[in-house]
Amino acid sequence: MSVLEIKNVKKSFGRHHVLKDISITVNEGEVVSIIGPSGSGKSTLLRCATLLETMDEGTLTYVGKPAAWMEGSEIKYAKNLNEIRNKFGLVFQNYNLFPHFSVIKNLTDAPVSVQKRDKESVYEECKILLRKMGLSDKEDAYPCMLSGGQQQRVSIARALAMKPDILFFDEPTSALDPELTGEVLKVIKQLADEKMTMVIVTHEMSFAKAVSDRVIFMDNGVIVEQGTPEEVFGNATNERTKQFLSNYNK
Repeated sequence: MSVLEIKNVKKSFGRHHVLKDISITVNEGEVVSIIGPSGSGKSTLLRCATLLETMDEGTLTYVGKPAAWMEGSEIKYAKNLNEIRNKFGLVFQNYNLFPHFSVIKNLTDAPVSVQKRDKESVYEECKILLRKMGLSDKEDAYPCMLSGGQQQRVSIARALAMKPDILFFDEPTSALDPELTGEVLKVIKQLADEKMTMVIVTHEMSFAKAVSDRVIFMDNGVIVEQGTPEEVFGNATNERTKQFLSNYNK
């Protein structure tokens, strides 16, 4: 079953065409990594997919429910966008935690106030999530008291607390040093092992190779090549893909 369908998406900023007719389908339990040089459109694609950016053209569907589509020459959005937003979680580069909330409050606030779920049940579920992230002892801490890696793990737990159908990661380790990067990648690998549906924009090539079911290489606003990690990293057919990967230790 497809969780996400992106069809013929285009996006421009002025005369700069950032996304040029992008189509991607992500199935339940699949981990898709999107790689490519800076400026290739990877993050803009995620922002369009998560409704943070308005598409110029294309359609967007979550679990069979239309979120955005073309009507004539205009993009139309579903009236139940808040319900659709509950179907995905997004983990940013820079954590985006509420600094005035404790760790547990960061996790429980949206499920209780937005999703109207039972407060006690949410609290117990979030304690389990913190344990899973190796952060049981940080429940009452505030973001400023945590390392970057710990803050990013809290961000992942916060996204999971909403019980999304799919998780998006936009360069989740770009702000971290190598030691802290390992902490976060370990958590994402665990989620992959549990068959959490994920789309990961990353520059961590070895990680993308190890964790992905499918790898998509983007350049200059288009999908240049995609396939299994073995196909893309071990037997790329496109010269631009080969050139890009030659800069990394595989």
